[in-house]
Amino acid sequence: MLSWIARFAVLGVAVPAVLLAAAYRAEPLGSWWLELLQYAPYPAFLVPALLAVVLSWRLGWAWRLIAIAALGLVVTIIMGLAGLTMRHADSGSGALRMMTYNIKAYRAARQAGVYVALEREVARQRPDLLVMQDAGDLTAARRNAPSIAQSIFAGRNVFSHDQYIVVSRHPLRDCRAGDLSFRGQPHSYVRCIVNVDGKEIELFTAHLLSPRRGLNATRREGAEGIDDWQQNFEDRLSQSRALAADVAKRQSPLIVAGDLNAPETSPVIRTLLGQGLRDAFSAAGRGYGYTHGHSTMLSISFLRIDHILVSPEIGVVDAFAGGKDGSEHRPVIADLLLERAAPR
Repeated sequence: MLSWIARFAVLGVAVPAVLLAAAYRAEPLGSWWLELLQYAPYPAFLVPALLAVVLSWRLGWAWRLIAIAALGLVVTIIMGLAGLTMRHADSGSGALRMMTYNIKAYRAARQAGVYVALEREVARQRPDLLVMQDAGDLTAARRNAPSIAQSIFAGRNVFSHDQYIVVSRHPLRDCRAGDLSFRGQPHSYVRCIVNVDGKEIELFTAHLLSPRRGLNATRREGAEGIDDWQQNFEDRLSQSRALAADVAKRQSPLIVAGDLNAPETSPVIRTLLGQGLRDAFSAAGRGYGYTHGHSTMLSISFLRIDHILVSPEIGVVDAFAGGKDGSEHRPVIADLLLERAAPR
């Protein structure tokens, strides 16, 4: 009897793992329920998979292999492991360190030491080009108390609009807001031209609508909250399509960076990747690169929702997530090449 229970348990993990891994690799990926699963903390998948391996050990080798294979799918495709295959960093010229950081500046205004943590993180990463979201309070602090965050802005070219701040070692021009409004609700992103040693690149930084409201409605109200989740999903897709339409008009190499509030397998990100962009972390990162979740009750980062996307002309040497002390979001840092050499 116990062996039958173990078999059912192993199959109960293995079959969904296969289906979910296949769905994550499928095109297009658009179901609201599949989108919802992508925001589940990875222990929700990892713990049952580990338990299945333990239960399978009293069964035959075939069952053990099934359980181990299911665990393999969980820790790779489902959890979003990057660097599965041997890859060589791009080669080329024009090195540029890019950093995107949702700093949740309102926390810094309320909690002592957060500004220091933010400054320390930026100083540690030494970006040539930094874009920040949820940074409105930092803009106010810079105006009203110049000593605050001086290390971030000193000697840099700076543009700020609404929640966004762009900080660059290189000259900026034509900085302006772009429109990401949805259903009559105003929302924007920022775009600039960055001149790096005579070479111009386009830079977009965006903070797409948070899925939090839809997730909370689903968690608290169950089936009755599904409508809120579906609307949230459609709103984020609408913003992504609007941003993708502007990406399609680019005339120079392009970087899109920010808190895009969706994992790479989401249609929200795939809409942008469909314009020929590639995710810097997937291109050259190693591991999971999770950027959000450490401020929740779990106290671990379990979502990669902050991204640096680049056009094909731009090379990627390395990409990684930064520290957790300064914000609810870890920053993403990428070492880029503005002139990517053709693959050999």
